[in-house]
Amino acid sequence: MKFIIDHIFLLAIVILSGGALLWPLLSMRGKRATVLEVTQLINRGKTIVVDVRTADEFAKGHLPDAKNIPVAELAKRMGELEKFKTRPIVVVCQKGSRSATAVAALTKAGFAEATSLEGGIDEWTKQGLPLKTLSLAKPSLAK
Repeated sequence: MKFIIDHIFLLAIVILSGGALLWPLLSMRGKRATVLEVTQLINRGKTIVVDVRTADEFAKGHLPDAKNIPVAELAKRMGELEKFKTRPIVVVCQKGSRSATAVAALTKAGFAEATSLEGGIDEWTKQGLPLKTLSLAKPSLAK
């Protein structure tokens, strides 16, 4: 205890510098929106929803009218979104971490209105909002 009292200023400097180093890491999450804010954006129209989960995750359930571009393919498929640069884009993943990464990439590419759904699909379903599913089963040719 005597050490802490004798070196309080040194400890304060260490804590502040550690916080200053962690701040950029913690604040890189990009622009985020709650489920309510996202539903309002979607209801206003002209909002593009991009789901950055894998195709299998997307097929199990996604927001209505969402476009699936897995985060691993986002850089090479950015051209598909080029015409929507001036429109609001909501990026969705399962929990919100992959979408935050995608929003950072989109913002860097000039998409000023890119927003991540806070909590992702998990929060969306927790709020009781609808998801669409894709049937991956191949249609039967037998009649």
